[in-house]
Amino acid sequence: PRGRRAQRGGGGGGSRSVPGGAALAAPPFPPLGRARRLRPRTGGRNHPRQGKGSSPLSGLPRLCLVVFLVSLSQRPGLGGPFVLTRLRSAPVTVRFVTNTTKESKRDLLERLTGLGFDIAEHEIFTSLTAARNLLEQQQVRPLLLVDDKALPDFTGIGTDNPNAVVVGLAPEHFHYEMMNRAFRLILEGAPLIAIHKARYFKKKDGLCLGPGPFVTGLEYATDTKATVVGKPEKTFFLEALRGTGCAPEEAVMIGDDCRDDVGGAQQAGMRGILVRTGKYRPADEDKINPAPYLTCENFPEAVEHILKQML
Repeated sequence: PRGRRAQRGGGGGGSRSVPGGAALAAPPFPPLGRARRLRPRTGGRNHPRQGKGSSPLSGLPRLCLVVFLVSLSQRPGLGGPFVLTRLRSAPVTVRFVTNTTKESKRDLLERLTGLGFDIAEHEIFTSLTAARNLLEQQQVRPLLLVDDKALPDFTGIGTDNPNAVVVGLAPEHFHYEMMNRAFRLILEGAPLIAIHKARYFKKKDGLCLGPGPFVTGLEYATDTKATVVGKPEKTFFLEALRGTGCAPEEAVMIGDDCRDDVGGAQQAGMRGILVRTGKYRPADEDKINPAPYLTCENFPEAVEHILKQML
């Protein structure tokens, strides 16, 4: 909407060149070993404000738009496919990022194209992709606590005699025997890898517990800290930009999760637009610092702001 005061995204720090031409502002995942001990966190940064009516990305050659994919798939009635087509006519690069661990990337692509979205597989970046990348980098054998539908994304990864624990959204695995097995592996030195730590997610019948509470339980019991690969981690957002040629300050994140989508993106140096759909709860805007760059009623309204105010 016109006339809103917007907060500028913070810088992403120093950059480095990577294959594909993208500039990333953070190193790859640190080596895994025994899980890191808990440390207190420092407060967030305050973003300076821009003057009224100014264009936050004026003078930039292009805008790389990172869209939270699940908010699109859950609200097709809002005209998502049509709005996405309109967005593609603008000089922007589109990426779809999601923390979902309930299905493989291929299944996700088929479901979304079935809803009418014009999406290519290379445009999707999931937390499962990030987890697999880390497992390959560190050459560990995971105990996979993920949904069976997500297993195709780990094809070729050895799981015999596991020496690492990977936790995604897997309600069928969150029982005492399996959690105790994970607990014992971590006590023996296996690293704990959280695909993400979402507190909850949205289903048709309401909000449900996410993997975050179960990861936190393992952290508490073993006095260690998990390596998190999905949103809201900075590395996740920077990896999603890989190959786009866009820097974080040229990116915008649209999402319905204030902490994981908007807060994570803004800590990575992007701008975050919060939409009041899906997981959104009243007063979510006040739960992060800095506050969202913008709050909109839905995805189409967010896209309209980008097309009319930021290009």
